[in-house]
Amino acid sequence: MFDGRDPIYLQIADRIRGDVLSGALAGEEQVMSTTQYATTFRINPATAAKAFALLVDEGVLYKRRGIGMFVSPDAREHLLTARRERFFVEVVDPVAAEAAVLGVPVDAVVERLRSGYAARATAATTTTTAPHEEGDPR
Repeated sequence: MFDGRDPIYLQIADRIRGDVLSGALAGEEQVMSTTQYATTFRINPATAAKAFALLVDEGVLYKRRGIGMFVSPDAREHLLTARRERFFVEVVDPVAAEAAVLGVPVDAVVERLRSGYAARATAATTTTTAPHEEGDPR
């Protein structure tokens, strides 16, 4: 389950962030306790607690004393805002810098982004709405 290069507590935090972003965990929804997490995934409870503490510090989770951990009401929006900012810093800014070095006009970059975005949006719509062939297990 947790076989990435990052420490397990970071992988746990990333998984919970992903669940919040995807909607698998909604605002005000209770999450497993650190003990449940540790038992379910056979990890040290301190590792799970470290991940939860990180998410509390980020404002993704909050603790209700005596009840457990819950997803913050604005966690999804908070995560989307942070991820969007990181997207611009890590992806768009370097593309803009490279385009400037290569002399690629901004309009050409924007058009390429538009066509790529439209193609992926169309593919996503087609995939989710296409009828299944007989014998297709989907």
